[in-house]
Amino acid sequence: MSGDATNPDLISGEGDAQGPSATRFSPEEETALLADSHAEKATANELFKSAQYSQAISTYDRALASVPNYLEYEIAVLKSNIAACHLKLSDWKAAVDEATKSIEALDRLEKPAPSTKNGTPNEEGATDAPAAGNDATKNDGVIELADDGEDEAEALKKIEKDDQRKDDIKRIRAKALMRRARARSEQGGWGNLQGALEDYQTLSSYPSLPPSDTKVINTALRTLPPRVNAAKEKEMGEMMGKLKELGNGILKPFGLSTDSFKFEKDEKTGGYSMGMNN
Repeated sequence: MSGDATNPDLISGEGDAQGPSATRFSPEEETALLADSHAEKATANELFKSAQYSQAISTYDRALASVPNYLEYEIAVLKSNIAACHLKLSDWKAAVDEATKSIEALDRLEKPAPSTKNGTPNEEGATDAPAAGNDATKNDGVIELADDGEDEAEALKKIEKDDQRKDDIKRIRAKALMRRARARSEQGGWGNLQGALEDYQTLSSYPSLPPSDTKVINTALRTLPPRVNAAKEKEMGEMMGKLKELGNGILKPFGLSTDSFKFEKDEKTGGYSMGMNN
């Protein structure tokens, strides 16, 4: 599925990351909350497909309201979908904000949990036992199957599930980055264009992206650098103009202006010296 704004993502799988201070629900409560969230999300997906983007945003928000705040993957998916809606509405700032929240949720999901030796609790009550749903971000090396009572088939299923979740996280991150990069590029300005370039540079290292995304990324990597430089020069010029205006206001009572001074660059040090014009 392409990473631009054309399709919202479907939630699949169970709950993920947990924060040490998050309120945990019982399995039954969590299942019920996710069922409510998935129902709202399905409705929002249909609204998106029918181009009712504002209504889709409201419905995705209701889906978010039912998601426990420690299920970072589900939060990331919904935030990315909301970003897609804002892109369709050309609300670039809101799209950047929501895509960033999606990426931040994935960052929290992939962040190793605080731990101490031997699985003993740390100050916040956490242990070094893997948190539910966080296994997908760990064990990147060779995984040995336990032979002391653990069923080998079940262990293999767990490894396959963890690998699938890693792929899901990468896929959602790529979508959120694509959406944020496009919104930043459309929003314009030195900072936004630089941020878009950095997002596209990150995406360029992602393997197995859809061909349409790869084409967008390659085009952006060619066209953004001159736009970044032009925006930088424009904003620097505007800033210098404002500083000159401020300086003239300060110097005016003394019968002087910034034109009364000249600045000479020292090529050896890169610094400037100031002197009076004759």
